[in-house]
Amino acid sequence: MTFTVAVAGASGYAGGELLRLLAAHPEFDITTVTAHSNAGAPLVALQPHLRSLRHLTLSETTPEVLTGHDIVFVALPHGKSGELTSHLDADTLVVDCGADHRLESQADWESFYGGDYFGAWTYGVPELITPNGRQRDALAGARRIAAPGCNASTVELSLAPGIAVGVIEPTDIVSVLAVGPSGAGKSLKPHLLAAEVLGTANPYAVGGTHRHIPEISQGLRWAGASEVSLSFTPVIVPMSRGILATSTAKLAEGVTPAHVREAWAAAYVDEPFVEVLDAGQMPRTADVLGANTALMGVAVDEAAGRVIVVTAVDNLTKGTAGAAIQSANIALGLPEETGLTVNGVAP
Repeated sequence: MTFTVAVAGASGYAGGELLRLLAAHPEFDITTVTAHSNAGAPLVALQPHLRSLRHLTLSETTPEVLTGHDIVFVALPHGKSGELTSHLDADTLVVDCGADHRLESQADWESFYGGDYFGAWTYGVPELITPNGRQRDALAGARRIAAPGCNASTVELSLAPGIAVGVIEPTDIVSVLAVGPSGAGKSLKPHLLAAEVLGTANPYAVGGTHRHIPEISQGLRWAGASEVSLSFTPVIVPMSRGILATSTAKLAEGVTPAHVREAWAAAYVDEPFVEVLDAGQMPRTADVLGANTALMGVAVDEAAGRVIVVTAVDNLTKGTAGAAIQSANIALGLPEETGLTVNGVAP
């Protein structure tokens, strides 16, 4: 069976990555792409790398244009998708790659985003450990899915195994992320100009202000933490895409390095898109470029009494578009890996 697909926000980075992956999906037929200010332009004028989709023209982003498709992927700024998706048919599978439907707490939404709160949808991180098993169980048959924040899912996947079995303390977590500027979207922003980014590392949203913090805390509570204390600092570095997240947490009393290794290895042994590297190995962002893969290195600093988890993802693929398509596959009963690859691009 072939499913008809519309992508709203197709002119942006997340929309472009969705289309790149969807173009190779054997069960999905991209019939409609939409934009705002770029409506009426050929898709390849905005996404010149998508040559197989050069027949498509960007339409206006309206409920009327998106209605009638089997699947609608939405890649719009926060506050925009909630307004749009409320008008779509309940039987349509809608996957929101924005922030509007990720948070269960309205108070968290108001504190970190502001504006109208649109409610939480089924969270699109299939591998995340939850009280009932894995989040993929909740995704089966879902018709409203919230794809994750790229930083958030990376930290959640990094630490959930240790929290779930009690080998780390969730009340003393520190995560520092090197991130590519594509995660901030395609809109013109002076601090993301090449002259401002090249040759430097720029911290931002320092001091507990980043919008992914409540999402990370929510995911870690699902994994078993009764309370979460997180210091989260992202740093823009001069690579167009990618996240290298270094997360540390205090070892629980009596836990050995062997216990730690077993916790992470057992958590992801059967996961096609999350791989724990051999002891002593650490990932690079170059190793996951264009892949729906999270590579993870785990170490124990015995002198400091802390676990260190270093995780590399492509923020546009596994962090956003790949997670959205992976979740859609599960919702529709398709093999989870359909249309997705674990292989990156090198050099």
